Amino acid sequence: MSEDHYFSKEPSSPLKPKSIQIPVAGELADVTTASGTFSPTQLDFGTEVLIEQMDLAPVSGNLLDLGCGWGPIALNLGKLRPNAKVWAVDVNTRSVELTQANAKSLGISNITTLLPEQVPTEMRFSGIWSNPPIRIGKKELHELLLLWLPRLETGGEAYLVVQKNLGSDSLQKWLNEELATGFEVSRYTSIKTYRVLKIKKNS
Repeated sequence: MSEDHYFSKEPSSPLKPKSIQIPVAGELADVTTASGTFSPTQLDFGTEVLIEQMDLAPVSGNLLDLGCGWGPIALNLGKLRPNAKVWAVDVNTRSVELTQANAKSLGISNITTLLPEQVPTEMRFSGIWSNPPIRIGKKELHELLLLWLPRLETGGEAYLVVQKNLGSDSLQKWLNEELATGFEVSRYTSIKTYRVLKIKKNS
């Protein structure tokens, strides 16, 4: 694994901040990205697809942005759901710092940024939103999802956006097999080559 992947804990590339505009709760906002993070030059289309579904997010409770990058999902959740507490989690320290800085600059105060090991083990979530890091490899991806998806509250829902040619259909099948008891896995929508998978915890 290259030391400079966005899923590295400490990116080896020099910090090169970049200002871009993204939609946050329907309005364009200036945010800061940087090298060594996921999609630093523009809003990833899959992430944009997921943001368009955020009217589904619970209005309160604990919401998890799993693999927050520089923060587009967390910023939208925080702005759209001011009565919820948003947990923005990433293994990449640069991503965590950028999400925190972007939330502060936009005046969004209900976002907490953490490394995965800093999240309290007893924490449960009413919603999980993620453009998961497919490129970390199938084994690592499966371990990641099996660690976090069971932390949904009963009745809670997770939404994952995955590109078809990166294995969205096979991932949906695997989730159905692995989460056969107490969960309901379905394809919520398809937009161009992207699938949004819905995982609901029923018990």
